[in-house]
Amino acid sequence: KLQQCVWWCGCVCVTCVYAFVCAYLLICTYICVCNSRKDVITVTPWLAPVVWEGTFHTTLIDAIYKMQNITVATTVFALGKYVQFLKDFLESAEKHYMQGYRVHYYIFTDQPEAVPTVTLGASRSLTTLKIPSSNRWQEITLRRMERLEKLIETQLSNEVDYIFSLDVDTKFYGHWGVETLGDIVAVIHPGYYSTPRDDFPYERRSESQAYIPYGKGDFYYGGAVIGGRVEKVHKLAKTCRMQLDVDKANSIEAAWQEESHLNKYFLYNKPTKILSPEYLWQDTKYITPDIKIIRFSQVIKNYAKVRPNP
Repeated sequence: KLQQCVWWCGCVCVTCVYAFVCAYLLICTYICVCNSRKDVITVTPWLAPVVWEGTFHTTLIDAIYKMQNITVATTVFALGKYVQFLKDFLESAEKHYMQGYRVHYYIFTDQPEAVPTVTLGASRSLTTLKIPSSNRWQEITLRRMERLEKLIETQLSNEVDYIFSLDVDTKFYGHWGVETLGDIVAVIHPGYYSTPRDDFPYERRSESQAYIPYGKGDFYYGGAVIGGRVEKVHKLAKTCRMQLDVDKANSIEAAWQEESHLNKYFLYNKPTKILSPEYLWQDTKYITPDIKIIRFSQVIKNYAKVRPNP
């Protein structure tokens, strides 16, 4: 019994030390995030860090997460002609995205045979999930929350720690690591990060579940990046899906489909970490002085040729 007691106490001590070290490092990282850039917003009024180049210490953050042995699920929807973007997405991800960590890609597509063969690094895997397409791109967008919710419930809840859902018509250009992880993570839309709040393209019709009145809102968040702890993303996806179902029953389609509902969700469930537009840029946009690096960007495309409908 004495030996068991000593063993138990030793385990508790090790656990306490580990927790203390992690907490101390996280506090140091948080202080760094809050104080290192003066030209941009680095912390929100609710004390969530906004991640920019120069606001995090890669080695320090890696030291924290390497000890946790995490797995990151990454979902991508490649339907219809959008399957053509998969190769660049995956190849660039294998150069820049979550390097040194276990990553499992889940590719939702109506054309499993068209998923390219890409050489994956150690501890990286890919699963193809066949789903039907649609003759409306809006419908494809509207169903993403439902599919994300079900994937987490049926496969991911006990298998992964974090999840990101990313748009496929994108490409990685720079480091995207564990500095992006948090309980629930949003990205500032590159088209509106310097736009006055009342000019955000929120859903303004009060009959929609996505309704946000003028004078309300914090940022306009992009739907191309959704992330966080798997259980938190499940709650987000389920809530948005339920609101989408209500709108559908009332014959309402929000201005920007799931993105409108995502912004409504974040109005009342504040993100615990926000990614700057470095993590969601557009290849067509002029790079402003506050953008020091492009990490992830939407590629140039002709929407008339890749979308099934206008």
